[in-house]
Amino acid sequence: MPDTKVEIIGVVAPGFEQVTDVFARHFETGQELGARFTLCREGEVILDLWAGHADKGKTRPFDQTTLTPVFSTGKAVAALMIARLVDEGRLDYQQPVADVWPEFAAAGKAGVTVEQALSHQAGIAGLNGPMSLKDWYDWDGVCARIAAAEPLWPPGTAGGYHPVTVGFIAGEIFRRIDGRMMNVAVAEDLAAPFGLDLRIGLDAKDRPRVPEMERPKAFAKFGPMTDILRLAFFSPWSQPGGGDPGQARAAPIPSTNTHATAQALARLMSVMACGGQLAGKPFLSARTVRAAAEAKVRGRDLVLPFDIAWAAGFMRNEGLNIWGPGRETVGHAGWGGSCAFADPETRLSGAYVMNRQSPHLIGDPRPKALIEAAYAALG
Repeated sequence: MPDTKVEIIGVVAPGFEQVTDVFARHFETGQELGARFTLCREGEVILDLWAGHADKGKTRPFDQTTLTPVFSTGKAVAALMIARLVDEGRLDYQQPVADVWPEFAAAGKAGVTVEQALSHQAGIAGLNGPMSLKDWYDWDGVCARIAAAEPLWPPGTAGGYHPVTVGFIAGEIFRRIDGRMMNVAVAEDLAAPFGLDLRIGLDAKDRPRVPEMERPKAFAKFGPMTDILRLAFFSPWSQPGGGDPGQARAAPIPSTNTHATAQALARLMSVMACGGQLAGKPFLSARTVRAAAEAKVRGRDLVLPFDIAWAAGFMRNEGLNIWGPGRETVGHAGWGGSCAFADPETRLSGAYVMNRQSPHLIGDPRPKALIEAAYAALG
């Protein structure tokens, strides 16, 4: 139902009032339940809006403390954690994954490089079963399955979105080098020192901050069914689930189980917009930023029904045009509509989170309209 009495809260830099108008209109037309949209320029917050409700009964506000599931948008966080290892000289994008994870070499994957794995070229878009949904909570067990898996297509020949497995691949590469699970490193190296309100997996104390998610009212349009698409999204075990709800919330899966505020994501993505700076401090070198953002593969994706240019864990805006006009803009979208992006040309970064999900796989019209209004304000 439309919410004509919703109060828009937050801060807006002069000249960006039209973004607020678009945000309010989405509530007035019934497109939103609760949502937040944040923009940073040069790493500084210039717009931060939130409104609506965190539950379907409209008894809890969706506010600045709401910690929203962002699903695949969290893949951008994982990409930055891997980029940090590259920047420190502990990893190279052209290095075979098997150098740090020897078991991964099985079944013809010995030559798969880190950048190919991050850009969805490894051919492990899904796993042959049988599996239960709860098996995804066994990190070592899933990594063993991935390491032993035969690629679904010749690695390095095409991109095919790995909705869940890419998080395990990135996370296991990280663990083999750093020694920590990626969720622990995100908490210790990102969230705490930079004041970023984001988590991979949730502790019990944070669960009351999570909004109730309203699922899409229509099915996403994937196009013709293929064996690869079926394993990636439509097998009985293609996504984590089942079991104790607390176990599901706590699962440290970077590809599917990140929770964050829009402000945390927008500030974090300023690393890619501002040549490696985060909160005015060096986080990555400009060289690593460029390497992470470069296209590793272009063309029709074997899973998603789009032509996509994949970078090292990021989607590039070229051809998609969902995050403003910039070809060099990078980011990621998440199930239901969330997204985060970084534009190095304008040094603008932003993020959108919500709890009323739409069926759009990429380019949800709500954040697209907000971002377009922001670029119009830039002039």
